[in-house]
Amino acid sequence: MNPDVIILADTIHTMDSGAADSPGPQAVAVRDGVIAAVGSRSDAESWPAAEVIDFGASVLTPGLVDCHMHPVLGLELTRGCDLSGAGDLAGVRALLRAEAATTPPGDWVRGWGLDPNVFGTAAPTRELIDDAAAGRPCLLRLFDGHSALASSRALEIAGITEPRTFEQASEVVCDGSGRPTGLLLEAAAVELVAQVMPAESFDERKARLADLLQQFARSGLTGAHVMDCGEGSLELYRALEDDLDGGLPLRLRISPWCMPGSGEDDWHRLAEQIGLGGKRWGVAGIKLFVDGTVDNGTAWLFEPDTYGESEAPFWPRPEEYAAAVRYFAGRGIPTATHAIGDAGVAAVLDAFESLPPATRSAAPEAVHRIEHLETVPDALIGRFSRSGLVASMQPTHCTHYSRADHTDNWSTRLGTDRANNAWRCADLRTAGGTLGLGSDWPIAPFEPLPILADAQLRRRAGHRGEQPIVPGQALTARQALEGYTSHAAKAAGEWAHSGSITVGKRADFTVFDVDPLSVAPDDLAAAQALATFVDGQVQHLAVGSLG
Repeated sequence: MNPDVIILADTIHTMDSGAADSPGPQAVAVRDGVIAAVGSRSDAESWPAAEVIDFGASVLTPGLVDCHMHPVLGLELTRGCDLSGAGDLAGVRALLRAEAATTPPGDWVRGWGLDPNVFGTAAPTRELIDDAAAGRPCLLRLFDGHSALASSRALEIAGITEPRTFEQASEVVCDGSGRPTGLLLEAAAVELVAQVMPAESFDERKARLADLLQQFARSGLTGAHVMDCGEGSLELYRALEDDLDGGLPLRLRISPWCMPGSGEDDWHRLAEQIGLGGKRWGVAGIKLFVDGTVDNGTAWLFEPDTYGESEAPFWPRPEEYAAAVRYFAGRGIPTATHAIGDAGVAAVLDAFESLPPATRSAAPEAVHRIEHLETVPDALIGRFSRSGLVASMQPTHCTHYSRADHTDNWSTRLGTDRANNAWRCADLRTAGGTLGLGSDWPIAPFEPLPILADAQLRRRAGHRGEQPIVPGQALTARQALEGYTSHAAKAAGEWAHSGSITVGKRADFTVFDVDPLSVAPDDLAAAQALATFVDGQVQHLAVGSLG
């Protein structure tokens, strides 16, 4: 064996259930981007290598993979001022006034990350932002990414003067007289305004994407499951890869959207994209939706929320969603379905449980997933564990946007019983399920170390005075790390060649300055990713990180 590089660290967590970590290995050899050997420091002395990288007392794990994010869509969703830190309407208006003052004449005022809790019990309306935006066209994206608030001038430019009808469960919210309030629910309604806004140039988007992917690498990520593929996305990835020597700094597994109103011709076009890609990115699945969000009143619940909303599915005819599932599953194409409410999760289970045996066995390696699962009753936990479906969840959706005392918008809408079924990560693991973890960036921050911490704390890391939210659903340190390593690989159907430090698997690694399996979660959130490797090649290396 003549490895290209040997990587040394005093602690290496292989995350391979079939390997004994005691005494733990301290050396990994890499050849041609694949793990060639795992052993002790003394073993490594007999491995002649072109390069040796020694991280001393640091900790090496399989590369961290975010199981749900939106890099290209996020470029558009994060234009303008960041409103996520505003705790009340006055704070939002102050940020808007500042943004309007620095926005060139003729341009739109934009904002993102708007928390609906700032409105209290009042309905979000354009009158609340018109003067702060100086009467200019303005679009504010709410934090969930499924809704937006438009100013009066923005509605005028878009020609929105009355209710609209859509193929999906979207809504131009109107008052009792039929006058649009400015609140736009779900993608089709938001797009009415978004399509008349000035777009960034291709080169501007490419530069922002390059910077974003570097930020991901510096945070400790070596991969991401990308849950969108909008117009121009593949061209951006391809152009960026051409610009970068050695390829993208992390792997991207992409799933284009399949939306209501589509049929077999559309599904065929989506299926034809499977396999498109480059060295470290590719289209590998399909993303579907059965509902929206609790905060919007567009989730799909068995019983309406406290405002009488969240009763309808995203596909007005759910049998068409089931037909799409049969189409893709029968062709061995992995799917990921957005399902937040209890009825939504049940509908996905129904669709997959009803697949004929021949369809189920068409491609047993194709993994099918449910994304989010924010409120799930006991009966569905049992069904989930038997279905073979994978859960993909985002711990910081719980810790950032809900509260233990149920005074937040999400909990208030659901009521106590359903709010107590919040983000049942531990129960899904106890039932034997695979649980991949992620951020859903830009809906929540992408940094993985605080997410690993929040998964254990059930509160925001660093906020020691906060009460945990349904603390019985906390994950152990190992379960949290599995959600970003071994279970992330299983959630993508890639366990055979990634997710653990095992000979023959990809040489993707993350190096920590603390031990994620033993350090206090609050300290983990404040720790640093010292390095990342993809294909055994350094993608990020912090100054002073070598032993």
